[in-house]
Amino acid sequence: MLKLYPNNLKLVYKSFPLRSHKFAEPAVIAALAAGKQGKFWEMHDAIFANYNRLNDAKINELAQQVGLNMVRFEADRKDPLLKKQVQQDLQSGYGAGVRGTPSLFVNGRRVKNRSLGGFKQMIDQELAKLKGGKS
Repeated sequence: MLKLYPNNLKLVYKSFPLRSHKFAEPAVIAALAAGKQGKFWEMHDAIFANYNRLNDAKINELAQQVGLNMVRFEADRKDPLLKKQVQQDLQSGYGAGVRGTPSLFVNGRRVKNRSLGGFKQMIDQELAKLKGGKS
């Protein structure tokens, strides 16, 4: 969608670590810490590719694989602001009715039809509202 609408679409990613996954929150914090080195998406993708094998050692291994400065990474993982950000994202998600992941929204409306066509239809509807001056 970002390629189809390069001037009209912005991706906003919010964390929603599931309580049922023991390493969900440490993994989110690790991805955010990697983001401080400009490697959020690389770490995000590595974590998701290994979601069923996560532990502290695996997270460190993935951080090394994506090329992070490990001293900085460890310091950033302990930053209380990252945990606060995750908690704020969770509360925002609960407020929006999120109960699981992934949950997708277009201008605050939950995407129900996740096919390419369904997603495109919602975006086109929102863009038409903007062009027509409707709210």
